[in-house]
Amino acid sequence: MEMFILVAILLVAMFFMSSRTRKQQRAAAEFRNNLTVGTKVMTASGMIGTVVDVDEAADQVTIESVAGSQTTWLRAAISKQVEEPVADDADDEITTDESDVTAKGETGSTISPDATDVPDDLSSLDTAQSEYREQQRRDADADGK
Repeated sequence: MEMFILVAILLVAMFFMSSRTRKQQRAAAEFRNNLTVGTKVMTASGMIGTVVDVDEAADQVTIESVAGSQTTWLRAAISKQVEEPVADDADDEITTDESDVTAKGETGSTISPDATDVPDDLSSLDTAQSEYREQQRRDADADGK
């Protein structure tokens, strides 16, 4: 009986996962079938361009990435539509945060004095590791006494 319940739960989970995948695939296929000239798209390889021609018979799309540079792609290679960023007037304003401004006489550094120093290379790693092992030995000796 327990085995039947386990199998039933697994089958239900597989059904829900596959139905969601099919829904996503249907939406992607519908997007590709409804491509129109002038739509800004991105291919699966990451190329971004504007659709300039759609060949229904050959199932191909011609994309212009820069002025005059046109390439032909299979419709299946188009992954998504690229949305143009909307210019926000609030971004034009310059805002200052009081915590970023340092008073006269301070060092002018935004790094806190208790920040951990991370080396650019691994040369000091051996020293730190040997110091750590020595501390572990001292702690073990202190606990054993």
